[in-house]
Amino acid sequence: MSQDDTAPGQGSSPETPRRRGRKRVRTRGQRIRRVILVSALVLVVAAGGTAWWFWSHLNGNIKGVDINKALGEDRPEKLPTSGQNLLVLGSDSRAGAENKKLGGAVGVSGARSDTALVVHIPEGRDKAVAVSIPRDTLVTRPDCTKGDGSTVAGKDRVMFNSVYSQVGPACVVKTVEKMSGVRIDHYLEINFAGFKGLVDAIGGVNIDVKEPIHDKKTGLNVDAGPHKFDGTESLKFVRTRYSLSDGTDLSRIGLQQQFLMALLKEVKSQDLLGSPTSAYKIANSATAALTTDDELASLTSLAKFARSMNGVDPDTMETVMLPVEYDKIDHNRVVAVKSRADALWKAIREDTPIPESAKKSPALGQG
Repeated sequence: MSQDDTAPGQGSSPETPRRRGRKRVRTRGQRIRRVILVSALVLVVAAGGTAWWFWSHLNGNIKGVDINKALGEDRPEKLPTSGQNLLVLGSDSRAGAENKKLGGAVGVSGARSDTALVVHIPEGRDKAVAVSIPRDTLVTRPDCTKGDGSTVAGKDRVMFNSVYSQVGPACVVKTVEKMSGVRIDHYLEINFAGFKGLVDAIGGVNIDVKEPIHDKKTGLNVDAGPHKFDGTESLKFVRTRYSLSDGTDLSRIGLQQQFLMALLKEVKSQDLLGSPTSAYKIANSATAALTTDDELASLTSLAKFARSMNGVDPDTMETVMLPVEYDKIDHNRVVAVKSRADALWKAIREDTPIPESAKKSPALGQG
C-alpha cells in the first residue's frame, strides 16, 4: 500500500476528502510538454494575426473604380471569341518635390494618363497583344458620367490624355470602347510615381537602351546598350521625350512599351516563394501603385486573374501602336488613320492576326 493510502483497519475508500483535496504534482516531462503546447499556440495565433495584417494591408492598398456602373448598358457586345481585354493606364500626377525635377509638376487633381494600352489576351491565354494609344491623339469624347454623378457632354477633337484628367477613368474606358468597338473587361491603372518602389523592390529592371539619352529635363544620362535601372532611373526613362531622335511623344511610347515589357519579365522571374520578405515588398509596392475596376479590386481577384495569365510570356507579347498621322489642322497632334485603325480593332474584336498594314503609322514615316 502506498504512503497516501489509509492505515489498515480503517476501511476507508481511496475517495476520501483527503484524497480528493490532494494537489496533483506534474512531472518535469508534463511541464515541458505544456510549455511547448502554449508556445506553439502563441506562435500560431501570432502568425495568423500577422498574416491577416499583411493580407488586410495589401488588400487595402488597392483602389477600385466602379466602371460598370458608370458606363451603363451602352457598350460593345462581348463576343464569345474575344478573350479578355484590359485597358491599362500609366497615370502621372508629377506632384511633389522629386517629380518637379523629372519634367514639371502638376497637382494631383491634374493627373494625366501618360500611357494607354489596350491589352488583348486571346482565349487560351498563351500570348497577348498590347495596343498603345498615343496621348496626343485627337478623339471624340462621348457623353460621360463623372465620379460625383454629374454628366459631361461629349466633344469632338479632344486630346486623348485630357479625358482622364478632366472626366476620370470611367470616361477613358468609354472613349476607348466607342473608338474601337472593343468591350473592355477590366481596368488597370498604374501610378508611375508609385512603381518607383516596385522597381526598387524587385532589385531593378534590365533595359537595352537603343540610343544614347541625355535628357536635361529628367536628368537621365545613359549611353546606348544594356543598363539596369533602379526606381528613380526608371521613372526618368519612361518620361524621357525631348532628348530622343525625333523628340516626339510617339518615340516616348516606344520607351514606355519597352519598359513595361521588361518590368513584367522581371516580376515573373522573381523567386517569390523562395523569399517571403521580397514577395511582401513586391506585393506591397505593386498594390500601392494600382487602381483597378471593382471586380479586380481585391487580392483574391487579382491573384486569380494573375494565375489565369500565367502562361502569357512577356517576351512573346506583341506591342503595336494605333496607326496615326499628324493632324492637318494642328501639327502638334495626331489622328487615327481610319482604315488601318478599323482593321486593327476588328482583329482585336475577332481574335484574329493583326494585318501588317495596321501596324504602320505614317506619323513615324511608316508608309
